[in-house]
Amino acid sequence: TPRELEATGPGEWLLSSAAGPIARAASGRLDLDVPSPPRYVQAVWASQHYPGFREHAFPECFVCGPHRRRGDGLRIFPGMLDSGIVAAPWLPADALDAGDGKVAVEFHWAALDCPGYFAVSGGRRVMVLGELQAHVDRRVHVGEPCTVIGWRLGAEGRKHYAGTAIFDEDGELVARARATWIELKAGCPIRSCPIP
Repeated sequence: TPRELEATGPGEWLLSSAAGPIARAASGRLDLDVPSPPRYVQAVWASQHYPGFREHAFPECFVCGPHRRRGDGLRIFPGMLDSGIVAAPWLPADALDAGDGKVAVEFHWAALDCPGYFAVSGGRRVMVLGELQAHVDRRVHVGEPCTVIGWRLGAEGRKHYAGTAIFDEDGELVARARATWIELKAGCPIRSCPIP
């Protein structure tokens, strides 16, 4: 589907299609306290208990869809740890290379998306992403074993707030995000449900 990206002001952009606006973006400062990461082996264990393996509203999701094959999508499958955070290992595939041996920035943003959903829903409620504010400190290498985590920040009605983060193979923080997830109204079909 053709899309148009237009600068609408200093540090502001609008993404549109023929049907109208799709998304707005603005630069800003992200203040977020990030918990310490679990060990990589703990993330592997948590991923084995990923609730999306049993039931998934969007099984073809680019980030967390269990119907995606290796090399097709990110295959980040977060599961809950006793600490209350969700964690998953992430081994970035060759296709994510920005041309310099490192993962392109947009795939870091993608990796920061779905773990927040599983942190606030446990995979039991259907939600869609309303807003994502992220900061990438530095990019990881293709093939580098990373750990991605998500944790609950709070809720107001149908709005749920989550933090997410990516750590490199040495356990160093490389990217983080704050997200707002919107819980769909009960009985609302996923494809036609109004979000607000």
